[in-house]
Amino acid sequence: MRHSALALTLMASAPAAVSAGSLQDIKHIVLFMQENRSFDHYFGTMAGVRNFGDPNVHVNDDGVPVWRQRTSKTNNGVGTLSPWHINHLGGDWTEATQCMVAGSNDWDAMHGAYNNGRGDGWAVHDTDYSMGYYRREDIPTHWDIAEGWTIMDNSHQSVLGVTDPNRVMWMSGTVNSAGSPTNPDGKGGNILSNRASPGCDSPGNNCFPFVWRTMPEALQDAGISWRVWQDLDNYEDNMLAYFKQYQDAKRGSALRDQGVSFPGLQAFYDACANGTLPQVSWIIGPQEQSEHPPNMPVDGAWLQKKIVDAVVHGPAYRHTALIISYDEQGGWADHVIPPVAPREAAGEWIPDPFGARDGRQQQVQAPLVPIGPGPRVPRFIISPWTRGGHVFAETGDHTSDLLFIEAWAAANGYNTTAVSTEGILTPWRRRHMTDMVNAFDFDGPDYSVPKLTPVRTPEPRNDTNWSGDLDLGSLTGPWVGPARCKDGFAHGNYPPVPYGRPNAEQNMSALVEDGFKQIRGAITEGRFVTMESNGLGLAVARPHERGLAAAN
Repeated sequence: MRHSALALTLMASAPAAVSAGSLQDIKHIVLFMQENRSFDHYFGTMAGVRNFGDPNVHVNDDGVPVWRQRTSKTNNGVGTLSPWHINHLGGDWTEATQCMVAGSNDWDAMHGAYNNGRGDGWAVHDTDYSMGYYRREDIPTHWDIAEGWTIMDNSHQSVLGVTDPNRVMWMSGTVNSAGSPTNPDGKGGNILSNRASPGCDSPGNNCFPFVWRTMPEALQDAGISWRVWQDLDNYEDNMLAYFKQYQDAKRGSALRDQGVSFPGLQAFYDACANGTLPQVSWIIGPQEQSEHPPNMPVDGAWLQKKIVDAVVHGPAYRHTALIISYDEQGGWADHVIPPVAPREAAGEWIPDPFGARDGRQQQVQAPLVPIGPGPRVPRFIISPWTRGGHVFAETGDHTSDLLFIEAWAAANGYNTTAVSTEGILTPWRRRHMTDMVNAFDFDGPDYSVPKLTPVRTPEPRNDTNWSGDLDLGSLTGPWVGPARCKDGFAHGNYPPVPYGRPNAEQNMSALVEDGFKQIRGAITEGRFVTMESNGLGLAVARPHERGLAAAN
């Protein structure tokens, strides 16, 4: 059990608490969001998390667990497909699959995969590639970060849909849905698509620009310093630029200069080195390092390592919390059924804005559908108080970052009215999404820094020999790795899917590494637990099962 030994070593080497700590010890919060990867896709084989060994996996009325997804492709009489290792062929496929695309992340595909709580629509509404996953050796730096500090295995995208509404949730706490606190009468416009042109798709649906209040404005009112850090190439992922108040902001104003200017990521690295970070930072990365397929995990790992290294080697690390998350799953499957709100929860269920249509494609009565939360996405919590390979098990989504800011601001004596998410988040989310405070052990900080696997520098543009691919590369970015990956392999980027009984009937637990993790926060379902007190253990598991999680 290779990783259990590592975990025990980390626990034993952690220094004793020097004093009782609290949220007041945090002086800087850094929020960084990547793109389009699900939890199972990256970490389904990781020990000690809710993984492919899940003892509480959902089983539908037909007796089929969600591991076995319905598919239109059949082989050897099997009409289902289970998760499969993307690089099962080895060789140069390990490079070629870096830029493969799984399927769609749009509203219809996500609600189809969710399928009214059955969770059996991934292969049908996306593709069979949606069931592909990576292992430790495929994305080692991601695993190093996750296991060097704390990974959250019950973090969900906020919206069952695409990038923009999820990132709007991350920066404002709402998509302005009818019945929500910011739109109680349903007359304001929501945003549930990537629309970025003036007007609405239909009355009250997908309206641009946005007009409600954002968290940076709340921080400004409370006297808390903040900034968005981004290069010119930001993949249009800074949602503040889509709000009217930022569009109208004058040069020299906080909204303009701190929210939608382009200081560059090097300025962030310099601020870390100089100890001059603001109290709250948002980082928006370049397109080609966003991990949004076909942009490559290896390039995203390079950017993540740059950011992590800048934070942990800076003089303010002992007072900093860095939270890395992903906006949505990008068409990659996750087996956990999204914990959508009950139908009666205000602002959480709406008539489907993309509508039901009859045979003549005319709009008819639209069914009520949930906004979210959606599938699980990765989340890492990096700080001296989360060091040591833990798993944080509480349920959260992108609004958890805002709830954390709110809790931190209150603990530090700031105007709680200004920073409160009450009146912004729906009451259901405010009550049920974690603020992540329980992930931190303020009595036992560990200032050591784990070793992260080195990552090759992303390939820059060669101006003398590059035609460019604007679907892959940015007008303002110098990176061309995804474009070269798409062109660089005679066999293409899509390995054959391993249809058949060996896949459909595989022992899912056997895919998981041996080991365990200590649990932080409230224990949630989907895990085997061993409880230990004074050297005596009570095991709530079968000895032969893999993926044990140990709780204090």
